[in-house]
Amino acid sequence: MNKPNALELLAPAKNAETGIIAINYGADAVYIGAEQFGARYKAGNSIEEIERLIKYAHLYKAKVYITLNTLLFDDEIEQAIEIAHKVYEAGADALIIQDMGLLEAGLPPLPLFASTQTHNYSLERIQFLEAVGFSRIILARELTLDEIEHIHNNTHGVELEFFVHGALCTALSGQCYLSSATSNRSGNRGDCAQLCRLSYNLIDANGNPIKTNKHLLSLKDLNLSEQLGKLVAAGITSFKIEGRLKDTDYIQNIVSHYRKRLDEVIENTTYSKASSGSTQLQFTPNPQFSFSRGFTSHFVEGRQPSQSSMHTPKSIGEPLGKVKSTGGHYFTLESSHQLHNGDGITFLDIDGLFWGTSINKVEDDCIFPNSMQGISKGCLVSRNYHKEFQHTLSKDNSQRLISVSIEMQDTENGFMLKAIDEDGIESLFEHQAEKVAAQQAEKAMATIENQLSKSGNTNYRVTEVKLHLSSAFFIQVSALNEMRRQLLIIHQNTRLAAYQRKLKPLQPNDVPYPETKLSFRANVINHHADAFYKRHGILSIERGFELNDAPESDIIFTSRYCLKFELGECPKQDSASKQYPEPWKLLDNKHEYPISFDCAKCIMHLHQPE
Repeated sequence: MNKPNALELLAPAKNAETGIIAINYGADAVYIGAEQFGARYKAGNSIEEIERLIKYAHLYKAKVYITLNTLLFDDEIEQAIEIAHKVYEAGADALIIQDMGLLEAGLPPLPLFASTQTHNYSLERIQFLEAVGFSRIILARELTLDEIEHIHNNTHGVELEFFVHGALCTALSGQCYLSSATSNRSGNRGDCAQLCRLSYNLIDANGNPIKTNKHLLSLKDLNLSEQLGKLVAAGITSFKIEGRLKDTDYIQNIVSHYRKRLDEVIENTTYSKASSGSTQLQFTPNPQFSFSRGFTSHFVEGRQPSQSSMHTPKSIGEPLGKVKSTGGHYFTLESSHQLHNGDGITFLDIDGLFWGTSINKVEDDCIFPNSMQGISKGCLVSRNYHKEFQHTLSKDNSQRLISVSIEMQDTENGFMLKAIDEDGIESLFEHQAEKVAAQQAEKAMATIENQLSKSGNTNYRVTEVKLHLSSAFFIQVSALNEMRRQLLIIHQNTRLAAYQRKLKPLQPNDVPYPETKLSFRANVINHHADAFYKRHGILSIERGFELNDAPESDIIFTSRYCLKFELGECPKQDSASKQYPEPWKLLDNKHEYPISFDCAKCIMHLHQPE
């Protein structure tokens, strides 16, 4: 079995600017949407911007992956293929796709990554995707370590990518039709209405309330900082941060945090880093200081309690402690954390309602908020805006630098400089000049070494200078600086020219699909996808939900997250109260969604609204 020898930190890019920042703070690769069809309706980018990002990334041997991962109608296939060829010409390293119709339509020879939207949950499905030519599988977020390891041990070298941080979809990726069913906005086409973040009422078979006005489908955010080593052992080699709509401060903090943690893992394994250069941070990253709904490890180490952010879909932030006492306009905290003027806080009041306010001033132990409404003794307080940390990020000028050594020797007509970087790439620059013997040899040699040790405002860190001069020469400082500058310009171009993409032309085959009949959940909405599956042995294909007014099943939402388990009603739990008769229903202002539970498989379904 082929095994990648490098571990990749993969970061999101809303645009070229955030992609460049992700590279600067340690990402080995970034994923970004092109003009259209990128699964984030508001995150499209021009080819010119993508090309700018690619050129910058490749300088560090970092990669750029293009998301072309929405479902496509027949009249969109041609345009999607055109975009694929444009990003190929721009230098992209891979395509992330969902729609199998693209495999029938003439893709360029870029490696293909199976988006998590292709429902990469079962071993049989993943083995099929590897067999038809995918280079990487982006696994379902709901998998456990044991399931990941089982997939790794039963595939033949396909790369495995896994989300390690960010927002979680409640439903299995690619298997959610809630938004399509109720708002005619398809999540599989990049236009999810985010209905899982809304508040709902939950009632039992008798109409009795189980939960009222709670965000029952809104999950906490994923944070697998502590599980990276275990994921590596299970077979993951690409670690993905979610958030193609996130701003630069989030990227700075979260990418830096995972760079640090992944480097710690690499130190204790035979793996290497997947790109070049390193960043000397001027701050200490902390995921608690960026947007989060609280953190969960989801299912990676088995089913976990308290996966939902039931009280709010908004950022909760860093837990601080309990309110110790209150005064007329202030409160005190049982906490070692220091609040500052301008910080934002959140808390639950005694009725379980979620509140947020800002801090006007702090005097000794007394904290004066903008509003005292809802604050009482015993409230648990969190900080969701850390003003000093945000200020630090806004002023941070950390740089990612590539280590390079410079050698200098004299020639018949002047001097020759050579740069050798950390990847062994070499560049030469010859400077013609009259050679003048130095009157103060020691001082002249020190000046040459000192000036060549500087790297200025470049992408390089000069770690060593070697002088191979036949004697000491007097060279003006301005001339030394210009020689070094020209050498590093040449080396910049040499590095870019040395970058080699790994291309992989698609070789169509007729490997049989593990089934012969597909339901609408296979997401086939164009004739190319229909032809693809038929070539692989499918005899019957139900049209995808976006084209289907009467699907054979009324299930519109499938999830491994289970309300029974979350609310202590799981029949497999000894402590379950089992006081609410089924069927349960989830209610919003317009709809009632019947719920069914497949307890043997630990799966929850929502059905078409009544």
